[in-house]
Amino acid sequence: MHFFDKLAEIEKKYDELSVELSAPGVFADPARYQKAAKAHADLRAVVEKFRQWKEVQKGLVETKTLLEESAADPAMKTMAHEEIAGLERRQGEIEAELKVLLVPKDPNDEKNVVLEIRAGTGGDEATLFAQEVFRMYSRYAETQGWRAEVLSSSASAVGGLKEVIAVIEGQKVYSKLKYESGVHRVQRVPATEQQGRIHTSAITVAVLPEADEVEVQIDPKDIRVDTFCSSGPGGQSVNTTYSAVRITHLPTGMVVSCQDEKSQIKNRAKALRVLRSRLYEMKLQEQQKQITEERRSQIGTGDRSEKIRTYNFPQNRLTDHRIGLNLHQLDRVMEGKIDDIIDALIAHYQAQKFKGDGQAIG
Repeated sequence: MHFFDKLAEIEKKYDELSVELSAPGVFADPARYQKAAKAHADLRAVVEKFRQWKEVQKGLVETKTLLEESAADPAMKTMAHEEIAGLERRQGEIEAELKVLLVPKDPNDEKNVVLEIRAGTGGDEATLFAQEVFRMYSRYAETQGWRAEVLSSSASAVGGLKEVIAVIEGQKVYSKLKYESGVHRVQRVPATEQQGRIHTSAITVAVLPEADEVEVQIDPKDIRVDTFCSSGPGGQSVNTTYSAVRITHLPTGMVVSCQDEKSQIKNRAKALRVLRSRLYEMKLQEQQKQITEERRSQIGTGDRSEKIRTYNFPQNRLTDHRIGLNLHQLDRVMEGKIDDIIDALIAHYQAQKFKGDGQAIG
């Protein structure tokens, strides 16, 4: 379908929904009204942008007619040419914006996320970096008005984090953080290094869209729940009650532990929340395997085994290897100022998606 034919079809559907929403009978059916209102809201941005394009197109036609009529007037001719150039430039900008709006939306973009950070190679230094990266995301969440809650954590003897699992709640969290999954590498001189040598350590980050109970139903027969005493950094028991919970999902062998709460019920609820999101991600990965290799390369969900980013402290430089981005503001990044990276990644993967779907709307 031609690009503008598709836009005209969307506008027609939007107008039909507008009529439907104003019909008296629709208010009597809350489910129907809600469905129509959501569909109407989803199309609004595209329709408003298309109507802007049509206004500019109308202005172009009128100005070109004026140009033909004022061929004998040099001053009017110059003004008309300038106006046409400005309108054509604006029309091009609107068309680019429309193409982005027509890129199929990821249905998970609106979701909260389960963020999992684990120390990898590098021993104690990796656990310290894991803690700093978690702090970076926590600071970023604050700037977005999101809420971060730790579901489970495991501290190292030097005060770092061997592992931390948190849920981040708010508007469009997954849409912003979905490209953060992968291996994050750090290069710096550890505090314990006597010779001043630069060490390389790594951590893994996984960003999972949080699944609700409707999307992933866990059969009680499919899980085994074990309870144990919470332990501290060195493995020593920190309380004498069996409040910590370990849930094993028998069909997949997936294991989730949670011990941060003093209440066994709360730990169980948090562990189920993590398990549900991991099972949902597994389901998404299975769906993606069914997509062609070419299309999958354009999804860009971020393989967590892939080295995606290097944090070079001596040079105050962050490098994102997927898009060749270099930022010489690592100190600001570690304070949670990661908007430039997030925006660059979103723009890159939107362009990739548009290349993949361009045939359908071009």
